[in-house]
Amino acid sequence: MHLDMDSFFVSVEQLRDSRLNGIPLAVGGTGDRGIITTCSYEARVFGVRSGMSMKLAKKLCPQLLIIRGDFERYSMYSRMITEIIADNTPKYEKASIDEFYVDMSGMDTHFGCLKFSTELRHYIMDQTGLPVSFGLASNKLISKVATNDAKPNGQLEIGYGLEKGFLAPKPVEKLPMVGDQTAYALRKKGIETIKLLSEVPLPYMETMFGKNGIELSRRANGIDESPIIQYSEQKSISTENTFEQDTINMQFLHSELVRMTEKISFDLRSKGLLTGCITVKLRYTNFDTVTKQQTIAYTNSDHMLLPIAKELFAKLYDRRLLIRLLGIRFTHLVPGTYQINLFEDSHKIISLNNAMDNIKMRYGAGKITRAVTLLNR
Repeated sequence: MHLDMDSFFVSVEQLRDSRLNGIPLAVGGTGDRGIITTCSYEARVFGVRSGMSMKLAKKLCPQLLIIRGDFERYSMYSRMITEIIADNTPKYEKASIDEFYVDMSGMDTHFGCLKFSTELRHYIMDQTGLPVSFGLASNKLISKVATNDAKPNGQLEIGYGLEKGFLAPKPVEKLPMVGDQTAYALRKKGIETIKLLSEVPLPYMETMFGKNGIELSRRANGIDESPIIQYSEQKSISTENTFEQDTINMQFLHSELVRMTEKISFDLRSKGLLTGCITVKLRYTNFDTVTKQQTIAYTNSDHMLLPIAKELFAKLYDRRLLIRLLGIRFTHLVPGTYQINLFEDSHKIISLNNAMDNIKMRYGAGKITRAVTLLNR
């Protein structure tokens, strides 16, 4: 089963306001240079979509109502839903902040997959007030596509053996892993539906798209053997440094804190993860070790993580003693993308951050960094 929280990023209170029914809504920065984080189904009719510039969105839909995002609230609801699913299902995967896969194997014998899924959906809606959709199918691919069909706030079951027929009439864009460029390449060849895609010979698909062509063909035929990866909150990414000489040099310590935070933030983005909790660790010259942590809105952005790390350090360092070790750790990790919490950022800022990450990936993480970290060299 694939569960998705509909309109998860739109303020719950504003969605409940009956005066806004039918009005195109979008979440993002209020200025023209901002980006759309998500939008309502009414807005999507006009071509508005996530990642679009606010200026273009307003051009496509002049009556678009912009809502400022509240990522603290989204993170709170994500944790609430995760707890409900963890308490009520035997095995689940948290695919993103608002998206889950649940392994229902064997449930038909004891309870009934559809009945159980329906009751779980209604329980989540009752407890959170959020609209929820789900798709029930034999694999993750079909369940995700079924969920998209069930939106908004619905449910859909695709029986075993019906996977290929379910996909067949849909446009190729509906198939996960088919982006704009792939769809364009397929349509240029006259392949407009998933049925036509499923009939393309494998050698031809491999010639067009390499190894991805084989996977595309399998998916077009409704085949997906990817397993449910059990979600665990125990995962973490961390780094620490024991100094050659104990120090009280605040300039050096702040520089080192920035360097380490920047380093593991990049690790997060490289692995497609967000963090929901930061911990800063200090060890004084007398070997006393102290830590302070803060639960945060899910993010992997340097400019959101750095101020929190600095704030935690300022709260920790209160003894005026020399420091021998500094460490930082990110926990409560979930899959997610870089742009997910950049409500006020412009395309220019996003492009800059992406360019920096591309340089790090190509030449090494230490090849580009903030100027403050150079104080240690």
